[in-house]
Amino acid sequence: MMHLLTSPEAWAALLTLTALEIVLGIDNVIFLSVIVSRIPEKQAHRARQIGLALALVFRILLLSVLVWLIGLTAPVFSLAAYDFSWRDLILIGGGLFLIAKATHEIHAEVEADDGEGKKDSVGSAFFWVIVQIVVIDIVFSLDSIITAIGMAQNLEIMVAAVVIACLIMYISSGPVARFVAEHPTTKMLALAFLVLIGVALVADGFKFHIPRGYIYFAIAFSAAVEFFNVLAKRNRKKAKTPST
Repeated sequence: MMHLLTSPEAWAALLTLTALEIVLGIDNVIFLSVIVSRIPEKQAHRARQIGLALALVFRILLLSVLVWLIGLTAPVFSLAAYDFSWRDLILIGGGLFLIAKATHEIHAEVEADDGEGKKDSVGSAFFWVIVQIVVIDIVFSLDSIITAIGMAQNLEIMVAAVVIACLIMYISSGPVARFVAEHPTTKMLALAFLVLIGVALVADGFKFHIPRGYIYFAIAFSAAVEFFNVLAKRNRKKAKTPST
């Protein structure tokens, strides 16, 4: 352990992997922000805590079973000249779930359905949110850890990078969720991102890799445009307010 603390290569690997894990965690934060927006604030806070804690637990559990995890990439059956592994099936299933969930939420936003007419109790709504968080945490954790295995050789570095990234995700999830809840256009943009990420996961499952750099650049560019949109809207409101 001491040789890792004094090794420049280990620190460089930790910084690189942490940065990568944070970027990969953007998907998780966006999903959490959208999914908790339809439950009361107090429960939304608890759901974010549980969701991010589960994300950390899943990642560390997957790191502790590396041999089994690597086995998930072995083909289990072939279809139309494609070899599918368990990882591919999980990515396809997770991607389809993301697309379906985001599309459902977009429909609810367009139809102005705020969920008030639903008969579900607050407790069952909270339970359903947690179930969805667990499903998507498994998908994102699998993708994240397989990337980590390819980036670093030491288990200690991978665990440290995952823990640091999850802490940063925890700190940022609250402000991101509040911002998304307060700005409907931002929520619609976040849902569009989830559709895009879902398509990328399904494509990965079918061995058609879409470079994540393209997706994250599109997200960053759109988020910057939306930021200036929100800023302009706020300034227009201030200009219309009569000065005292």
